[in-house]
Amino acid sequence: WQKGYPNEAVWIDDIRQGITWVAVENGRVLGAFMFQTAPEISYEKIDGAWLTEGTAYGSLHRVCVAEESKGSGVAGELFRHGFALAGKAGLPSVRIDTHEGNLPMRRALEKAGFTLCGRITLIGGSEDGDPRLAYEFVLK
Repeated sequence: WQKGYPNEAVWIDDIRQGITWVAVENGRVLGAFMFQTAPEISYEKIDGAWLTEGTAYGSLHRVCVAEESKGSGVAGELFRHGFALAGKAGLPSVRIDTHEGNLPMRRALEKAGFTLCGRITLIGGSEDGDPRLAYEFVLK
C-alpha cells in the first residue's frame, strides 16, 4: 500500500476490535480484509452517486491476497464473505474503494459484481486528501 498504511499497528487494532477476517487453507494465510458496519467518513461525499444513497451499508477495507494466491479466486471468496457479513447485519449493500492505478483490484471488484459509483477523497490518516474510486455491491 501507499505511505506506510496500513501498518502492523492498524492490523493489530483491527484484530482487537474483531473486524479482521482471514482466509486460511492448510495452515497458510491466503488473504484478509477488514469489515465494518459503521459509516465511513470518506464515503459521505462522492463525485458520482451511491447505488443505495441514504441507507446503512457495510464496507470492506484493507483487502489483500497473498502473492502466491493471486489469480486463484481468493479475492472473490473474501468479497463473498463480506457480502455474507453484511447480509447477517441486515445491510443492503457493501462499499469499497481502491486506488485508480490498482488494476488487479479493479478487475476483481468488477468480476465480483461491484459497480463503479464515482470518486471519493480519503479523509484522515496518512492518505488524507488522496482520491479513490468508489464501488458498491447491492445484496440480492
